[in-house]
Amino acid sequence: MVHVIKTDEEAVEVARTLARGFAEGAARRDAERILPVAEIEALSDSGLLGITVPAEHGGAGVRTATLGAVIRELAAADGSIGQIPQNHFWYVDSIRENGTPEQREFFYREVLAGRQLGNAAVDARAPDGSRRRARLRPGEDGGFLISGHKIYSTGALFAHWIPVIAVDDEDLHHTAFVPRDAPGLTVIDDWDGMGQRTTASGTVLLEDVHVPADRIVAGHRTYERAGTFRSFGLLLHAAIDTGIAEGALADAAAFLSGYTKGGWPGNELTRVVEDPVVVQLFGELAVLTRAARALLESAGNVIDEARAAIANTDDPEEAARWEAEAAVAMAAARAHADTAANRVTSEWFALAGASASLRSHNLDRHWRNARTHTIHDPRRAKVHDVGNFHLNGIAPARPNDPRSRRR
Repeated sequence: MVHVIKTDEEAVEVARTLARGFAEGAARRDAERILPVAEIEALSDSGLLGITVPAEHGGAGVRTATLGAVIRELAAADGSIGQIPQNHFWYVDSIRENGTPEQREFFYREVLAGRQLGNAAVDARAPDGSRRRARLRPGEDGGFLISGHKIYSTGALFAHWIPVIAVDDEDLHHTAFVPRDAPGLTVIDDWDGMGQRTTASGTVLLEDVHVPADRIVAGHRTYERAGTFRSFGLLLHAAIDTGIAEGALADAAAFLSGYTKGGWPGNELTRVVEDPVVVQLFGELAVLTRAARALLESAGNVIDEARAAIANTDDPEEAARWEAEAAVAMAAARAHADTAANRVTSEWFALAGASASLRSHNLDRHWRNARTHTIHDPRRAKVHDVGNFHLNGIAPARPNDPRSRRR
């Protein structure tokens, strides 16, 4: 029986409890590329996958900042496990945004029962570099057929439902929710990144997969109006990066606390943590990490405030202003989390000796995870959005909309 979480506080506590167990085998899972099948089952059973289901549908309806804290706790324990449910929560939000009442009722029940949503969004490229876009074609009984080749499908291997992005005859994108065991759907575990090694972010192949019409959500509607959907989903990446930084900082502190230097004639044995230079430099890394955590929480609060304001206004300019505030808050959190994750996971090694690099410790996994995860959505784009907003009054452009909006 899957537990149903009812409060924000309970969600964070459950995440912390799970994270303690996940951390114990994280180094070995990374080193040997052991997929976290049992851990993801525990995540499903814990009730955490249902925490964003609105209270009126039986969920906790947690704040975005709370969800960020949950993802951060999981990522601190194991960066891959922190990333696997990110798309799940994004697609739950897409159902809230664009699903019919019947679709919401059905999928909210599924999620509260521990069913996980995966991901098949990114189309593979053709030889000329263009995307070979998955398409919806009319099928039998009013349904549709989908064929396509998807890559970077994080979470699909573990999922019960795989949301597939496909376009219709007018090139409008839709999300088709396909059962993991649907005929014609194949998930291939061919992810071979240097970091985030156990996310199973591999390939999904679809060959004339039938999808009933009531399992298709018109995702294109999201970007036809002001909203917080994109900021909500992308902020979870900042939570992953912040968690990776926190996990690295904790492992670094544990290693350094038992590390000594010197001990040969003329050089007294001393504990490295008593070196004021080491303390200073470690403090700088801790400041970076704490600031990332603060920006993550602040951005989550802005997103919730913006979501409520947009829902309660009929003024398009007011809605656009709040959409911009959410997008900029998200971008600032993402940019700083990127810096914190990459610096913390790398620079602490300078405070230790060569033994910190031993493969048996596998402490470099934090850097590999940070570097791998942060390059998929470049920091430079987020910094540009923040700068353009504060300097020129231009809000980040909405996806599929080339227009920028002055505030």
